[in-house]
Amino acid sequence: MEIIPAINAPTFEEVKDKIKKVEPYVNWCQLDITDGVFTKHLTWHDPRDLSSLETKLNVEVHLMIVNPEKAIDQWLVKPVKRVIVHLEAASDPYFIIERCRAAGVEVGLAISPETFWGKLEPWFGKVDLIQLLAVYPGPSGQQIQDEVFDKVIHIHKSCPECIIEMDGGITPKTVKKAAEYGAELFVAGSFIFKSPDIKKAIEELKNAAFKRRQN
Repeated sequence: MEIIPAINAPTFEEVKDKIKKVEPYVNWCQLDITDGVFTKHLTWHDPRDLSSLETKLNVEVHLMIVNPEKAIDQWLVKPVKRVIVHLEAASDPYFIIERCRAAGVEVGLAISPETFWGKLEPWFGKVDLIQLLAVYPGPSGQQIQDEVFDKVIHIHKSCPECIIEMDGGITPKTVKKAAEYGAELFVAGSFIFKSPDIKKAIEELKNAAFKRRQN
């Protein structure tokens, strides 16, 4: 069970600032990478900057970009430990999986709210995790799409060993529900960064996840 802060920012300076704010309280962070094409929202998206990133956190990169096959090698650099690409954008997921494996980087496949969960079935067991986006690709702070909970139920039933990550609309309430249905990783942005007390916000999410799983 992990709470993973989502770093959704227009500049690399803001990326580094947000990482510093959550670094004492978590093991992972997620960099939201958008190109202004796959989604109109545009974030920082220059992998060359990562060479100057100093952090103890494991870094997960969520690529919300078109033609991820062309860009994948640029993102397989330190300190990236995991790359997630969208099934809707990938023309050759096998290529992406192979490139990540060769680099010793974990790989995940994501789907947006409008995509049927069954399209992920061929990839069960071939990737390290399945990401279910509970909001539409783009800015943080969106309202959760409730159909994501049905997707968690179906995927957990079809593939009990699959690691399910839910991204977007994360609050203590939604974490409890998703954890009960089988999700293990929770990517939260606005709930954490809009809180006056980041440490407390992360603790609330962790407590919600662990208490629900224990019950």
